[in-house]
Amino acid sequence: MRVSNSGLVVLAVGNPSRGDDALGPLFLERLAELREQGGNWDGVELLTDFQLQIEHAVDLEGRALVLFVDASVSCPPPYQFTRLQPARDASYTSHALSPAAVLHVYEQIHRAPPPSAFQLAIRGERFELGEPLSPAAAVNLTAALELAGRLLTRRDAGAWERWAAG
Repeated sequence: MRVSNSGLVVLAVGNPSRGDDALGPLFLERLAELREQGGNWDGVELLTDFQLQIEHAVDLEGRALVLFVDASVSCPPPYQFTRLQPARDASYTSHALSPAAVLHVYEQIHRAPPPSAFQLAIRGERFELGEPLSPAAAVNLTAALELAGRLLTRRDAGAWERWAAG
């Protein structure tokens, strides 16, 4: 789903048919709803996909900030917000990359550093095919959206860095 062209891209991944794996796409849907209700959304693009791929490096072109959003079974509840650095990691294939690997691909293509990037991992509990969103994940999604509200009011890598640090 492409919403607009911008200096900030929010790239959410996940499968809406696999229980809490829907957290990324649901996060983006709720942001789109908030956008429709008004607010300062100039320069924000919302994108979603089932998984990150090499082609997503192109979505980072011309951006000042990138926010990757995904469900996680390993982060503490309700979410974990971290700064990302480019890295060629074990996910580095032509299919299903990590956010750090997408940043690495960007570096390789452009021979330049990628935009400042952060990851919002939202804690999920159940990922089975056909399962609905778990009650715990719904609570975690609400908390993550509250953080997003703060992030969107301060679209500044330095401020985001401080939030990620503590």
